[in-house]
Amino acid sequence: MHVHAHPDDESSKGAASTARYVAEGVDVHVVTCTGGERGSILNPKMDRPDIVDHIGEVRRQEMERARDILGVTQDWLGFVDSGLPEGDPKPPLPTGCFASIPVEEAAAPLVRLIRSLRPHVVTTYDERGGYPHPDHVMCHRIAVEAFHAAGNAERYPDAGEPWQPLKLYYHHTFNRPRTQALHDAMVAHGLHSPYAERLEEWQPDPEWDSRITTQVECADYFGVRDQALMAHATQIDPDGSWFSIPRELQEEFWPYEDYELVASHVPTELPEDDLFAGIDTPT
Repeated sequence: MHVHAHPDDESSKGAASTARYVAEGVDVHVVTCTGGERGSILNPKMDRPDIVDHIGEVRRQEMERARDILGVTQDWLGFVDSGLPEGDPKPPLPTGCFASIPVEEAAAPLVRLIRSLRPHVVTTYDERGGYPHPDHVMCHRIAVEAFHAAGNAERYPDAGEPWQPLKLYYHHTFNRPRTQALHDAMVAHGLHSPYAERLEEWQPDPEWDSRITTQVECADYFGVRDQALMAHATQIDPDGSWFSIPRELQEEFWPYEDYELVASHVPTELPEDDLFAGIDTPT
């Protein structure tokens, strides 16, 4: 079970791993916390009144297409997008938005889903949210709460029979080692790297980078990932930075998706190459 904040996150974080596991027969379920109603139009070709005026409906349709491409099932938790606050000081969160709801209240429907679907593995974002969007941070908080509470019969007693997932992972998709490796590959091949400026401003943090415990080899499914990304046409510009690194270089120099194992109820040895390492029945 992947727990994500917005439609498109399931395609930009861990999508190739998802496609690999689906191809291997694993039942993969995506939980989408919000509808992305306050998201910006990031593809200039889609910045039109007919899209802007119906952004919530459009993003649901995009999610349906991406879901079909990845071969996953999916549930909406039904919370309202908080938007990305901008300015100094930042404005208060909109009333009733996802990030403004108490954690135990927001985690309740996720606990119910975990107990109903009984996943062995749960993934979500790190405590920074992957990046500091309030919905991503809130997604982290409710996923961690639900992971630990779902197996406790005394917690959320009205949410179904207890079920304890066996492993919890954080996505580390946009990490510095991966970014540096792809940048170096572009430069070595005489190509313009879209990461040059970012790396100049990115302060090395070896302690943070060392948190990656698990690299899932999934290069054969980068094409499926890219198709799922393009299904989110309001968010992904096909001529933008998402596709500026040739897939051949990605496959050669970083054929993985990266995760951090943060909780496990089964024995496993680090580093791992499989989210199901230590689990006997990943079906």
